[in-house]
Amino acid sequence: MMELMGHPEHAAQWLAASRGDPIDWDALFTGYRAAVDWPASAHWKALAARYPQSKVVLSTRDPGRWYESVRNTIHRFSAAGLESDDAAERARAEWAHEIIWRRIFDGRLEDREHCIAVFRAHEEEVQATIPAERLLVFEARDGWGPLCEFLGRPDPGEDYPRVNTTEEFLSRWERPEEA
Repeated sequence: MMELMGHPEHAAQWLAASRGDPIDWDALFTGYRAAVDWPASAHWKALAARYPQSKVVLSTRDPGRWYESVRNTIHRFSAAGLESDDAAERARAEWAHEIIWRRIFDGRLEDREHCIAVFRAHEEEVQATIPAERLLVFEARDGWGPLCEFLGRPDPGEDYPRVNTTEEFLSRWERPEEA
């Protein structure tokens, strides 16, 4: 999502992809070697099929903690964006609602059990679809070891980053009038 903020020209293509329209993935990914987070993660199946030699890292965590994090960060700010006086901010918020909250979570983000069920079903589908030799089910708390081994890369010799916590997200995105 952060990369998309720097490339708003990609937003229409991601929205089209979320609607099931054909996408020129090679053109969209020109200059990139990997994709993480939204919106790419919503298209994991199409991307894995288009790039059959790619490796897939399924990041996971406790579903309840994930839900609370999502509610308190990205959903909170995209919901607030719908009420913004800034037309560009409203458009970004509507885009997020279209491709994430409505399409993936059926507009039911306040329903904790529904969202956790969507989370678990996603993990199960990825694990049932991607061959084991292409898939790493990864928890950040496991650090560099499993990730580096899976990707065939050396350990960078530094602590695994612990970034984008709820607190860090809020300090980065909170509006002055909300502080």
